[in-house]
Amino acid sequence: MARNTAQKQNSQQPASTPARPQNPLSMAPAPRTSPSHEQIARRAYEIFLARGGTPGNPEQDWFQAERELSLGRQ
Repeated sequence: MARNTAQKQNSQQPASTPARPQNPLSMAPAPRTSPSHEQIARRAYEIFLARGGTPGNPEQDWFQAERELSLGRQ
């Protein structure tokens, strides 16, 4: 009788469970790609021109351009 009860309980369970994704990281959005050297150089030059072409700090222009492009701003 215990055997019959166990079979009845097993038969009431769903035949299959929903499939889970194999790798939860595969569902994550793709990482942003870094801006290219050329893109950064072009944006740094635009920053230089926006300043009126006056001498400044080229490294600061470069880092600002890199930051803006990495955040998707211009």
